[in-house]
Amino acid sequence: MANKTSKKPAKAAKKAVTRQVAAKAAKPRKVAAKPTLLAGGNPQIAKADGDAPVQAYIAAMPGWKSDAGRRLDALITRTVPGVRKAVKWNSPFYGVEGQGWFLSFHTFTKYIKVTFFRGASLRPVPPGESKQKEVRYLDIHEDDPLDEARLAKWIRQAAALPGWVP
Repeated sequence: MANKTSKKPAKAAKKAVTRQVAAKAAKPRKVAAKPTLLAGGNPQIAKADGDAPVQAYIAAMPGWKSDAGRRLDALITRTVPGVRKAVKWNSPFYGVEGQGWFLSFHTFTKYIKVTFFRGASLRPVPPGESKQKEVRYLDIHEDDPLDEARLAKWIRQAAALPGWVP
């Protein structure tokens, strides 16, 4: 007599798998939450190395600041090929591998503050003074024309200097 096996367990197993797949498909997908904006509209982004967290920071910058952040990032990337990027202390940082960080920017309520960690060595010296002797700032306001040629010169000079190492 031939071995007869029931097809019922196989059908039951197939139905169970089908139900599991349908249940997973029915669950709403988790959408990434928008980053929290801290004081002055500065995006709270977790510390991380690479371009992705910097782009997440820029995308979360409110209003006109996001476009300005994209322009800054593009200018830095064009001016310093192979630039190293990271988000630290809720700010994008730019550096040269093995040399440290040369520039960062931070979002405030009415402006973006670009920090040159060795800015006192740049020519001409960026206009914003700091409590730290070597650091200089450039504040960018909404209606300020951005002198990309001058900024590119500062970026090139800053990238050639030994950077800040936390």
